[in-house]
Amino acid sequence: MDPKTEIMLHTGNRMPVLGLGTWQLTDDTAETIATALELGYRMIDTSGDYGTQPGIADGINRSGIERADFYLVTKVEEVDDAYQATRKNLDELQLDYADLMLIHRPPRTGAGEDLWRGLIRAKEEGLAKDIGVSNYSIDLMDALIDATGEVPTVNQIEWSPFGHSDDMLRYAKEKQIVIQAYSPLTRTKRLRDETLTKIAAKYGKSPTQVLVRWNLQRGTVPIPKANQRQHLEENIDVFDFDLGERDLKTLDGLNEHYSSLGTLPYS
Repeated sequence: MDPKTEIMLHTGNRMPVLGLGTWQLTDDTAETIATALELGYRMIDTSGDYGTQPGIADGINRSGIERADFYLVTKVEEVDDAYQATRKNLDELQLDYADLMLIHRPPRTGAGEDLWRGLIRAKEEGLAKDIGVSNYSIDLMDALIDATGEVPTVNQIEWSPFGHSDDMLRYAKEKQIVIQAYSPLTRTKRLRDETLTKIAAKYGKSPTQVLVRWNLQRGTVPIPKANQRQHLEENIDVFDFDLGERDLKTLDGLNEHYSSLGTLPYS
């Protein structure tokens, strides 16, 4: 496994095993993106409401990377016309298509079946290779599937040893839905946990690297955010060690359904 390693989605398309999150990455976004691509990142995650898409476009252009050589994830909002928002996002990104387009969060009134139909149309017209959801519970994903027959390829949710769901993991495996892990580093709030720091010291790695590696070995796809070269390098330097099974189980046991946002919406 290395930064270019990919996993297979249930549609037959492929996705890198590690990406870069860009929420609140509004300081010199272009330089951060260009640096990340230089370091070997091959997946970038953004959203229509992050304010980062024009900077991401500039960074991609600076890097000189070919379109086929990077994977772009973006999102439509729960109040959007999903099809029109897809086109707007692509305009900001200066791209013809997204590799993955997500519903950012479910609307307050339900699963957002009309949003989902808008993304299905976008996929059918080649504006997105794959479509999925973010912050969705099992019941809400079932509602989308029941209404349209279209199974999301991805559910992007907050996910770390301190906050995850065995039920969601089982469901995702059954439906062949990939879990993309946002805030896999707990937004730095749990990096000093005693158990985590002991395991990190054992492998000569940092707590952040252990958190990223835990996701990789559990089959989820982490998208840690970083905007300094040092942190970009640290977060991608996770392919030269393996956590032992005992340490993986110890990390699993840290689960207290913790969320840096206050609550896990899918749990």
